[in-house]
This record gives sequence, C-alpha cells and structure tokens, in this order.
Amino acid sequence: MSKQWTVHNPEGSQRVIVTKELPGDRWLDILVAANCSVEVCESSDVLTGDDIKERFGGGVDGVIGQLTEDWNADLFAALAAAGGRAYSNYAVGYNNVDVAGATAAGIPVGNTPGVLTETTAEMAAALTLAAGRRVVEADRFMRGGHYHGWLPTMYMGQRFHGKTVGIIGCGRIGAAFGRIMVEGFKMHLVYYDLYPNERLESFVADYSELLVAHGEAPVMATRLESIDDVLRTADVVSLHTVLDESTTHLIDASRLSLMKENAILINSSRGPVIDEAALVEHCRTHPDFKAGLDVFEDEPAMKPGLADLDNVTIVPHIASATTWTRQGMATLAAANVAAILQGYPVWDGEDVLTFLEGDVPKFAPSIVNAGELGLS
Repeated sequence: MSKQWTVHNPEGSQRVIVTKELPGDRWLDILVAANCSVEVCESSDVLTGDDIKERFGGGVDGVIGQLTEDWNADLFAALAAAGGRAYSNYAVGYNNVDVAGATAAGIPVGNTPGVLTETTAEMAAALTLAAGRRVVEADRFMRGGHYHGWLPTMYMGQRFHGKTVGIIGCGRIGAAFGRIMVEGFKMHLVYYDLYPNERLESFVADYSELLVAHGEAPVMATRLESIDDVLRTADVVSLHTVLDESTTHLIDASRLSLMKENAILINSSRGPVIDEAALVEHCRTHPDFKAGLDVFEDEPAMKPGLADLDNVTIVPHIASATTWTRQGMATLAAANVAAILQGYPVWDGEDVLTFLEGDVPKFAPSIVNAGELGLS
C-alpha cells in the first residue's frame, strides 16, 4: 500500500527523507536552513527496506530513520547508489543499524545522545514505583467498579525506603536512575559494570555524609564482582546495558531464580536483554515477584502470557517520551544530517545541549563511525 508523504521546502537543492513525523519545529528549520527539501512519511506503519528504497527514487542526499527499521548493508548500499551522503538514527541506540555496512558504503551514521539520560532514568523509576506499589492493578480495580470501601489488606505493595537498588550497566542512564532511588528513597546502591563508576560512588558517599550530619542513616554505593551478585543482593534491579551478543538473554531463567522472591526487575534498555518467555514463566510461578518493562524482545509483539500477568507493568517503549527529549532527539538527528551535507566537522564535545537552543553550531553533534570514515 502506498504511503502518504508530506514535502517541506520543495525548492530545496538537497533531498532529505524522514521516515516518520518528528515532534517540534527546530529540526525542520535546521534542514530548511541547509537548503534541504524534506519529505516526511505520515504513516505510522514501520517502513520496510523496500519501502525506503522506493522512496529514494532517482536520488536522495540524506535520511533520518527510526530504530524500528532494519538499516542493513544492502539498504546503505542503495542509499549510496542513490547519491546519499548522510544518515541519522532517531535514537541514541543503533543496534538496528549495520554500522560496518554503512561505513563500507561511505555513509556517516548519526545518533542522538545526551538528551535521554534523565528522561529514561525517570521512566525506570516510574516503572519501579508502579510495579512495587501495584499502581496499574489498583487503577484497573477502580475503573472496573470493584472498590466498595477501604480494607487493611487491599493492594499491599513494597516499601523502598532503606532497601537496596541494583543496577546492571552503570553508565549515564543507570547512574541517573541510581541517584533518583538513593536520593528519593535513601536506598543503598549496588551495581555491576565492566568499569567502576567512581563519580557515582563519590556522590553517594558525599550524600551519605549529609544524611548522617542531619541525623539520618547512611547510604552506601558498592560495585559488586558479578551480575549474579547484584541479582542476589538487590530488592530492585534495573537493566541499563547495551544490546549485543554478550547481553542477549542476559537475564534468563537461571538468573531470575537468583533474585529475591519479591524482587522487582526493570528494563528500559533493550528488550532482548531479558529472555521474555522465561520472565513470563517466572512471574507466573512467583506472584510476589514484579517486573516493569518499557521494551520487549519481539517488539512490538509480546511473548504469550505476558499481558495476562498482574505482576508485570508494561508500557509501549516510551522511556524517552517527554516533549523536551523527543524534540531534542529530532534536533540532533537533523543537525547530524544537515552538517554532513554542508561539509561541517564532527562535534568534539560531550555536551550536545548547545544544539537545542539559539544558533546551531556548525558541527555534526554525533557520528558513530566518524573515526572509520576519517571525519574530524
């Protein structure tokens, strides 16, 4: 079926395809200022490789694509053959992108880091509270007209204050989530990562001194020796890893069995990090266990039985879904494409927030294969 496309600035000298409508106006202004004609797909359907190739037509200069699309080597070769010189993923992650294939075709690959950290961490915290305090169950109970008066034992959940939060993958998002739980609920923190997060440990140590100075109990942050140690120790475990061969089904049946009977497992990273079928079985046989999921193994599908479980809170991949973040992602993606098409260098700073307001720097904010392509 033919997809509906909207064309902005049709007189632009460079043709950019955007495979989904993006929020805000700044991203479009950036491309129009770069003299681009911008074609936006209005369909909510996931575009196939053939759909995208068809749109290339007789020529295209750049593309902003989505994490739901399979940007493989064949598609990048077709983009290059159509005259394409730039691609940006509308996401910080790019496991849907064959970066080596893009590099072989000479196509720079952009992504959108630096604007998702706190937003994603907040969603992990929201899922933690919703699962642990049984918010969705209670909401459904109320809407069903079942509430006939307060009872002492109705929808009892878990208290977080003073317990232990565990983080697997303690980068920027994992550390931000850890701080929320430590500061908000005075939880102890344990984590596993390939590298120590000394900044987080130092922060928690300083915060602990502040608590003690005000007559409260201290808190601790500790890097444990293994993932299994975190699973055994923590009351809440939140996953913040990348997705690769080493992390696919990182949490399987054997590791679920290590967790406490009433533990809470949160995933806002990538769906395949959890063996979803094993999680369904574990939650079915351990009713006091809770899970909060923003991502799914076969997204958008769920494994059979998952949606039937009251002890699992599920949301449709919305961890980055705040207006500020999604508009920021659009801005960065557009700035990546516009910069490459105009021959600008790659940004060498970590803070990309300067791209979100005022004059746009004459740089590409983030190109993941810049080194391989010799871009500076």
